[in-house]
Amino acid sequence: MNSRGSSQSQIDFRSGAFQRRIALIFMLQLIAVGISVMMGTYDMAPIGAVLALIVITTVLAWLAARREWRPVTALARLVDGWEQHPDLAALSPERLSRRTDAAVASLARGLHGFATRIAGYTERERNFTRDASHELRSPLTVIKMSVDMLAEEQGLSDFGERSLQRIRRSTREMEALVEALLILARETDNGVEDELFVVNDALRHELDFARDMLVGRPIELQLEEPARFALRGSQRVFAVLFWQLVRNACQQTERGRVVVTVMPGMVVVANQAEPLSEGGNGSKMPLYGADRHGFELAIAQRISDRFAWPLELKTRPGSQNVASIRFPHAQAA
Repeated sequence: MNSRGSSQSQIDFRSGAFQRRIALIFMLQLIAVGISVMMGTYDMAPIGAVLALIVITTVLAWLAARREWRPVTALARLVDGWEQHPDLAALSPERLSRRTDAAVASLARGLHGFATRIAGYTERERNFTRDASHELRSPLTVIKMSVDMLAEEQGLSDFGERSLQRIRRSTREMEALVEALLILARETDNGVEDELFVVNDALRHELDFARDMLVGRPIELQLEEPARFALRGSQRVFAVLFWQLVRNACQQTERGRVVVTVMPGMVVVANQAEPLSEGGNGSKMPLYGADRHGFELAIAQRISDRFAWPLELKTRPGSQNVASIRFPHAQAA
């Protein structure tokens, strides 16, 4: 099939046609200028007529060369405006003139194939995010409703209560994870709303959510507010980013505090772990994921890169991990 397409391109478009036509244009111009000079040298025409003939010949040569360059200009203009007005048919080699050079036709053919693949990727991305959004959120909603109904049952044992709390916590973590992955899966259309929200208020709401997730663990969440500012963007995206950082900080802490500080145009998340106690058998209590700088921070880093919210990670003495998010376009609350 490739050989047939190659032979067809050889028939439709001549290789080196552009160079030959440009060479012909300049050769004719050179002949015309030479004749004009000879006519002026042998007094066969006045100097003014000779100069006028040279100027006319040069202008005609320039117009002819410009006409030959027109397919390249049209292709460049089409590619330049592709993001605003995508048009796959306009890049099709069949729409090129038979006089088009084979190199230009090859470039158009390559761009057409690349654009077709990109369009396919975009369509599959939309289908995936739409289907995943429905098929993943619906079971999570059913699980949440079932857990709430079971929580109202009388006579649940302590083990049943703990199991319900674990299911509720895992469900909420899964919701946050699905939300983060869907945001990152959308390459062109983020599917998020643009709004003006106060960062401090959003942090209080997310910290209440995080405290519910930490029931049964000796970790205290604190919010310090030396500053207060607003942000133009998606509160949902901000909540997902903040939750990933809080979750990572909690996983780095067996017991202690996770302090969230609001600075001018910046939010800082730091864990302050307490020393671990020795168990009766001489072994230390197990950590809930100590030194796990992995999935949560990877998601947070990708979100910060996508929305231009620089994320800085530091490790201080005493196993204190500090994550700082800067917001370049913060506004007064």
